[in-house]
Amino acid sequence: MSERKPIVAGNWKMHNNTIETRTLIQQIIKNGKNLGQNCEVIIAPPFTSIACAAKEVKDSAIQLGAQNLFWEDKGAFTGEISGPMLKEIGCSHVIIGHSERRQYFGETDETVNKRIGSAIRNGLIPIFCLGETLAERETGQAFIVLKRQLVKGLESLKVENPVDFVMAYEPVWAIGTGKTASPEQAQEVHAFVRGELALLWGDKFAAKTRILYGGSVKAANSKNLIGQPDIDGGLIGGASLNAEDFLGIIEQGTGF
Repeated sequence: MSERKPIVAGNWKMHNNTIETRTLIQQIIKNGKNLGQNCEVIIAPPFTSIACAAKEVKDSAIQLGAQNLFWEDKGAFTGEISGPMLKEIGCSHVIIGHSERRQYFGETDETVNKRIGSAIRNGLIPIFCLGETLAERETGQAFIVLKRQLVKGLESLKVENPVDFVMAYEPVWAIGTGKTASPEQAQEVHAFVRGELALLWGDKFAAKTRILYGGSVKAANSKNLIGQPDIDGGLIGGASLNAEDFLGIIEQGTGF
């Protein structure tokens, strides 16, 4: 069995005001058995709900993440949030390079690289997302795209401790579509990503790095996915917005 402790992270996207945030967190904590014992649990609310979420998760096993950050620590960057701001408010993690950021907001491999660098510099654990579109998969370009995203996203960067770095493979064609990569498809990609990471940062680092799967993950399919040798948990979208569904993934996906 892998020594890598699984992670179940909820990406709330643009959902939940402060009242809904408090309610959901309270339900997760109240109904979660041995929460955080067999896997790390992370939630990433929208920026406006992070402060109240920080109060609710205090003294619990739930860790707090953000959905993005800017690469400068301060300055005239209207509408952006910096690493020091996220640290001050209680975040330990930050999602970077999600396909929706790439698709809708012009994220590139180069800006993803800058954001990861900022996270590392500010003591935040990046959850580095990568994944291919349906067209790229169907034309045999998936592994070329994934390698490019990985190499350019991590160019000139280094993390000393693999515990402080997380990756997430999210096939774009499976995000919010109801489609899910088969356990075999997901495992093939995770093994490839781990191998490419080993070429960049060494075998030992890659062997200890958690790589999550994301894309229409539910309690019903999480156990088979997270049970694969190179899949170390899930980055959960819609199912993380319901306490019962989210806890079901934690329980099914980690076997407790």
